Amino acid sequence: MDSSAPKTKVGHRFRGFLPVVVDVETGGFNSRTDALLEIAAVILGVEEDGTLVRRQTVFAHVEPFPGANIEAAALEVNGIRIDNPLRLALPEREALDHVFRPIRKAVSENGCTRAILVGHNAHFDLGFVNAAVERTATKRCPFHPFSVFDTATLAGAALGQTVLARALQATGLGYDAEAAHSAIYDAESTADLYCLLVNRMRPLYDEFSQARNSPADP
Repeated sequence: MDSSAPKTKVGHRFRGFLPVVVDVETGGFNSRTDALLEIAAVILGVEEDGTLVRRQTVFAHVEPFPGANIEAAALEVNGIRIDNPLRLALPEREALDHVFRPIRKAVSENGCTRAILVGHNAHFDLGFVNAAVERTATKRCPFHPFSVFDTATLAGAALGQTVLARALQATGLGYDAEAAHSAIYDAESTADLYCLLVNRMRPLYDEFSQARNSPADP
């Protein structure tokens, strides 16, 4: 490979966006009233041949904001013990800063204009991120405020499966039911699914990219 050739960056592939896979664990389904309890983000990158891969995972346990609602049924699903001292939970503002800082750095390093949230039913995760950003008056949120890449849609189109566990099983990536519903496991599993689907679509992307960049016939 020509060492003088420019390195492939994520920004070249996704119209200036850096895809970052996010999963949140919460105290319920309402982003305005229910607690944000965990947040994990997987920053993606590309190899020299253009293959999309996982680069870095960042994570934080989050303290419920004052007055937050926490449903017992939600804790039964995610297995979070709010009173466990080993959680080492951070206040929402600190948790967001901890997660956002490496994302902002990756946005700059990859020649991107901003990050775009990737998730399985991604608007759920984005809703909780946006609500926490608003509550804490956090500046410079790295994510696009409303656009997402959703693996539920991609997996439905490519695999005929919209449930994360079934999509992972259909691709052979595997699914650990005991580890599921932790933010890190779900985010990394979703990242693996997203990378697999995007990488399988590379021939189609290359075909259209070449056609778009070819000089017009005289």
